[in-house]
Amino acid sequence: MAEQLKIKLSIANRVYPLTIDPSQEEGLRKAAKNIEAMIGQFEQNYSVRDKQDVLAMCALQFAAQVEQKSIDKEYVNEEVQEKLQNLNVLLQEYI
Repeated sequence: MAEQLKIKLSIANRVYPLTIDPSQEEGLRKAAKNIEAMIGQFEQNYSVRDKQDVLAMCALQFAAQVEQKSIDKEYVNEEVQEKLQNLNVLLQEYI
């Protein structure tokens, strides 16, 4: 079993100590950096004083991105499935 790594991430002026697998470190640090960048954008573009509101908007933004990627993936899968079926029909006609 891999040795656990203790790290500290700062999000919205709070420090969160975490114990993680070393393989997760890069992803978590990038995620924290993205959250901080998004917080900065929301605070710059909107007159939001409450960090909870900003964090809620960040959570909504990230969740919407995940859902949209899922929807896009389903669409691509359906499109690929249709093309494969058409190709299969052409092959069956050829045989």
